[in-house]
Amino acid sequence: MRASEGDCNGRITKEHAIIHAGKQLQDEWAILDICAFHHGVDRFQDRGNLNKEKHIWIALNRAPEARLRELSKGEDKIALRDRLNVIYGNYAPLSINY
Repeated sequence: MRASEGDCNGRITKEHAIIHAGKQLQDEWAILDICAFHHGVDRFQDRGNLNKEKHIWIALNRAPEARLRELSKGEDKIALRDRLNVIYGNYAPLSINY
């Protein structure tokens, strides 16, 4: 059974969603705040709750188009984003009203 967003548990972690040239990309848009349950860390290690593809989808949709073009020498990040948009739909960031 795949976990859903409503199953969050544990501390908030930093997930480096994009790997480029063998290294974690340090751009702000590429680092997601993910609960430990959905990151698959801490007491949730190796439980299969990490959906890396979905995290990549979120990060690519948060990225500036120009930055994606810069990063697309080895793999077309814009085409990847568009393919993931077909799977997951149009990305809409969460809005929090205080």
